[in-house]
Amino acid sequence: MMKMKKLLSAALAAVCVFSLAACGGKEEENKKIEIGDSKDFATLTIGVQQGTTGDLACSELVDKDAQMKRYPKGAAAVQALEAGKLDCVVIDAQPAAKFVEKSDDLKIIDGIFDDEQYAICIKKGNTELLDGMNKALGELKDEGTLDKIIANYIGDDIGSFTYETPEGTDHSKGTLVMATNAEFEPYEYHEGDEIIGIDVDIARAICDKMGYELKIEDMEFDSILPAVEAGKADFGAAGMTVTDERKENADFTDTYANATQVVIVKK
Repeated sequence: MMKMKKLLSAALAAVCVFSLAACGGKEEENKKIEIGDSKDFATLTIGVQQGTTGDLACSELVDKDAQMKRYPKGAAAVQALEAGKLDCVVIDAQPAAKFVEKSDDLKIIDGIFDDEQYAICIKKGNTELLDGMNKALGELKDEGTLDKIIANYIGDDIGSFTYETPEGTDHSKGTLVMATNAEFEPYEYHEGDEIIGIDVDIARAICDKMGYELKIEDMEFDSILPAVEAGKADFGAAGMTVTDERKENADFTDTYANATQVVIVKK
């Protein structure tokens, strides 16, 4: 998420002209904004979920911190955009698609950011847990379970596979605590009283292979790394991108999914 593509002036300007309603009157509603290069982007009021890679990436694009509006949940940022309080929201592609599906007033602009890789974060130096999780993750990849879990939430085969703990699985090693932020559909989100999603299923499958029960702790996104560092959680999984900055404070498993940041704007 942190590697930024150069904004493509000609191509992007052709598709990124949009009208945004601000909090003011008619004159503001008719205001046109063009995104042609990084300077144009830096004039916008940008909404992000606090502590995410979108937050980090956009902080590099603006000169004034006042242009950044940080929200504890991505949904709150999107609501602010719909209310005319923001020019755009920068967020991961899959959650963005879910937000836009639910609104006739929003659209996505992509092609601005490079691909990113998601991985599970673990307390720095805990090589035993890191090696065990990487071994289990490798087995899930090789047997096709990982692809089935992801396809169950993204693409043309949604609902085609429900991960279930194999009968007779040994959980005698105890419990591993997963820190997450369940506001990131389809990776982790609330459905009734449950937290479900891609990361939840992957974490449960890894714990099953390693002989542990899984316990999920829901918290703000920017609390996940501190919780892992402090030993309050064994690992963090929340659509978390591997970055050099984060690697200074935590170790990461092998990656399990690719994603990218996109921009949501009003039509």
